[in-house]
Amino acid sequence: MKTVAVIGLGYFSQFHLNAWQANAATKLVAVADTDASRARDVAAQLKVSGFTSLAEAQTATDPDIIDLVVPPPMQAALIKQCLKPGRVIICQKPFCTSLAEAEVITRQADAAQSILVVHENFRFQPWHREIARFLDSGRMGRVYTARFALRPGDGRGAQAYLARQPSFQTMQRFLIQETAVHLVDVFRWLFGEVESVYADLRQLNPVLAGEDAGTLILNHAGGVQSVFDGNRLSDHNAEDPRRTMGEMVIEGEGGTLHLDGNGHIWMRAFGTGSAARIPVTQPVDNSQFGGGCVAALIDHVVTATERGDTPENTAKEYLGVVRICEAAYRSDADKCRINLMPAHHA
Repeated sequence: MKTVAVIGLGYFSQFHLNAWQANAATKLVAVADTDASRARDVAAQLKVSGFTSLAEAQTATDPDIIDLVVPPPMQAALIKQCLKPGRVIICQKPFCTSLAEAEVITRQADAAQSILVVHENFRFQPWHREIARFLDSGRMGRVYTARFALRPGDGRGAQAYLARQPSFQTMQRFLIQETAVHLVDVFRWLFGEVESVYADLRQLNPVLAGEDAGTLILNHAGGVQSVFDGNRLSDHNAEDPRRTMGEMVIEGEGGTLHLDGNGHIWMRAFGTGSAARIPVTQPVDNSQFGGGCVAALIDHVVTATERGDTPENTAKEYLGVVRICEAAYRSDADKCRINLMPAHHA
């Protein structure tokens, strides 16, 4: 049984800790946080060892898997401390502070023979897994466009995000780097590599340092155009606006596929007036974030590495997502489309 240490015990760590406790193939042995009282309280609650630093946790427990639930400025230095042949390192997104930093630490992990994975969990949400299966079945035929309208309704007023994730208010890059990155990864996973990026971003809530609304247009090499339309101040029709964070529409030859705010998927065949619900076959746990996507990601990484397979969300693969997000900010600043792939010459 593989041993696990979770480093960083902020708001989102609760979902990681719940997922590790539910994973039968691993054992949580340590938690760490720079806040000593928080580390002590969580360790006592979970009956594991508690520490105030990664170094202390490693020395005492030498875990097989280290899960870094920490913000980007802390990630590269902590990943370096974790490097060890065969060790699995899972790092929260956003991944590092820049593309250059992400590329360097990814190369160092490869050289150390560590398995570095980015905790990008939206693709593991049960409704997105079902949409992928539906598209793979061929029932949609050729896909034309995909649009995701992000509307969590949690970004209004002077107190926006302070109760849950106060760092959101001070992020210089917010909507794309922190939030849209989830959908960039989903779109790239569903529709393939991105050839060009166009972004038009703005700030609606003046208490924020960064942008909280805007549009991102991705043109994929296979011909699909995907659009992220984000506005964190508006909501959408859902029992819980944060369950899916918004709604997605995919249009193609076969008709229109719609993900609603409750995590239900509907298919309206072309030329018809009514939609049929597509069952989500993967278990959905609405008591946890994103229908249980954190546990699904962790289960995938553990199973893949036990089999000697490569997890689908390695840092090396994820660099493509980081490049797209960097291009989005260049596009917005320069007011132009950014081409990511080299031009072909005859």
